[in-house]
Amino acid sequence: MQKKRTQLILTLLLFVQIIALQVLKNFPEFVEKYYSLGIYPLISKVSRFLFGWVPFSVGDLFYVLISFVALRWLFVNFRRIKREPLSFFLDITAAVSVVYFMFHMLWGFNYYRLPLHKSIGIDAKYTTEELIKTTERFITKSNEMHRKLGYPDSVKIDLPFTQQEVFEISDQGYKNLENKFPKLKYSQRSIKKSGWSLGLTYMGYSGYLNPFSGEAQVNNLIKTYKFPVVSCHEQAHQIGYAAENEANFLATLATLHNEDEFIQYSGYIFALRYCVNEVARRDIDAYHKLLETINPGILASYKEMRDFWSSYENPFEVFSKHFYNYFLKANNQSKGIMSYNYMVALVVNYFEDKPL
Repeated sequence: MQKKRTQLILTLLLFVQIIALQVLKNFPEFVEKYYSLGIYPLISKVSRFLFGWVPFSVGDLFYVLISFVALRWLFVNFRRIKREPLSFFLDITAAVSVVYFMFHMLWGFNYYRLPLHKSIGIDAKYTTEELIKTTERFITKSNEMHRKLGYPDSVKIDLPFTQQEVFEISDQGYKNLENKFPKLKYSQRSIKKSGWSLGLTYMGYSGYLNPFSGEAQVNNLIKTYKFPVVSCHEQAHQIGYAAENEANFLATLATLHNEDEFIQYSGYIFALRYCVNEVARRDIDAYHKLLETINPGILASYKEMRDFWSSYENPFEVFSKHFYNYFLKANNQSKGIMSYNYMVALVVNYFEDKPL
């Protein structure tokens, strides 16, 4: 009887949580102050301290164990569906309620924080003319960096680092950003190659953050210019920026503020690709003109990345992306995966009055 009462209470609390989150999304300043800049930095630092030193992904192991336990439970209890269906489903909803609570408490409330453009004081709108101007500046700077690194315009640049070396220097940019943006403070590194990199690739993902262990997982099959950006992207999630577009922007800032010029270069051409793609959506003629001014070596890096993902295309990726898209929309990201415009808005408005 006590067990059923506990199941019922936890199930009711699941619905209370769902309703509470719908209310909470109307108070981003509250979430920003008391969670994202309040208790979350302590939670995340403790998580990274506990698991960051472990050479393998504790979070991946945790997922394996949970999956095994869940499948075993279903196998043992499957016949209860007919005998005691209410108790069977209450067991499931009670477990979901606990996991749902832990997810939000350990990281998920960051989906409801103040939008980044408001917290750093920039606009979220821009004109096509402003976009083209910023894109031209990034083309000039990217071409300049390409030559500065000693490569002919037509040659694709490969990073001279191992993936582990990228991890070791990726948080340097965040440390250099601390003076201007104290909220971007990053300490106690916990970033690792994912043990599920092949599966991630087939699903179409470059990496992910484990919200329960605080570990950043990077797809180690990615051996292109994008690897440092992905590392910094996942670190942005660790700091508490849940939105994908905001994490992309912070990854741009972190790579551009890194002291290594190869890492800077990866950040410049990453942001440039977003800007150029947005120009294509707004003004195809301007896009073709801009494309002619980009070093062929940079375009070769883009092609390498496209070819990598194309070689792993499969029907399951479509399902995976749809699932993640709905997940984001359910967590206060109204545009889901398709939110390139906001990333570009942050780039255009942030760098409008700043040198590259």
